[in-house]
Amino acid sequence: MSRRATPRVPFGQFIVKVHGRCNLACRYCYLYAGPDRTWRDRPAAASPAVLDRTAARIAEHAATHGLREISLVLHGGEPLLAGARRLGAFATLVRDRVPAGCVVHATVQTNATLLTDARVTTLARHGIRVGLSLDGGLPSHNTLRTDHAGRPSWPSAVRGARLLAERHPEVYAGILTVVDVRTDPVELYESLLTLGPPALDLLLPHGNWTSPPPGLAAEPSTDPRATPYGDWLVAVFDRWWGAGRRETRVRLFEECLALLLGLPGATESLGLDPVNAVVVETDGALEQVDSLKSAYDTAAATGLDVFRHTFDDALDHPGIAARQAGADALAAECRACPLLTVCGGGHYAHRYRAGSGFTNRSVYCADLERLIRHVAGRLAGTTAGALR
Repeated sequence: MSRRATPRVPFGQFIVKVHGRCNLACRYCYLYAGPDRTWRDRPAAASPAVLDRTAARIAEHAATHGLREISLVLHGGEPLLAGARRLGAFATLVRDRVPAGCVVHATVQTNATLLTDARVTTLARHGIRVGLSLDGGLPSHNTLRTDHAGRPSWPSAVRGARLLAERHPEVYAGILTVVDVRTDPVELYESLLTLGPPALDLLLPHGNWTSPPPGLAAEPSTDPRATPYGDWLVAVFDRWWGAGRRETRVRLFEECLALLLGLPGATESLGLDPVNAVVVETDGALEQVDSLKSAYDTAAATGLDVFRHTFDDALDHPGIAARQAGADALAAECRACPLLTVCGGGHYAHRYRAGSGFTNRSVYCADLERLIRHVAGRLAGTTAGALR
């Protein structure tokens, strides 16, 4: 493997697939219903040997780079299928292995259906925060999130969400929601507020120029007003911005504001900061982030694993190097764009086109411009008003 030309940025986020299957069969799932099929040949759950070696590799990386903190994301599939005790034991193992002074921020990302008071108590005891994946705060928003028998997941999911909000707010990390432009944006946002999340992640659906997301064409629209995702996000932003108080954090909006003010960003969706996340699959394989699996089969693969390779080896992989190359990895039209430092070319997976790879502008280019310019306008108006 050739050495990378751009400076290394050590990994700070380790996404560990403790369980590779899910108790739901969401009809739009890019992981299990998309083009990638690598999950089929992997064990359902990570073995003790994989978890032990992963903890050792994380500690090795933290020591090599003198990391003062890391993020440990327990993922899947549905990670709670592995059991709360096993998740807790692994988080403790990582904390025991990393160098003294390195803080491990552990989070589990779950669909909420398997949360019980006993499980949340176990997670809390091991210092694991809980993030939820939901399509909205109403039953009608979650009709595509069914189990394998076609039964709705909402009754169990909302019980889990309310359990966190009402009895365990100290471990409630927030809610992740994928934008669905068929929903009313303000209604969906306000429905999520009723579940008491301390933070919201609003994510654009994983699509690209070869497989466009719902509502977008494979070629740029000739109508500059055709920005359904931008319009949806603008409506939520205005509701959030105009509340008069911070009802919850919305990471996409806060990152956009920070980047407009010249501050560092920390999201894959915006900005030029290097991505510092790596995935460990259930068989110990080291992979790039899951979103790439929406592009084509094996798109996230590196050929590396925790038994034979270090995380530093993964830093030299061309795909990971490209995620850390900033503007140099972008299409010429992105590098010439006045919104470059805020947009950053958008999410890497959304730039894919068969035949030309990822050196393209985002399939959401017009939508991102719509959002960024609107946020900039609101920020400028507020700032000007404060200076009068």
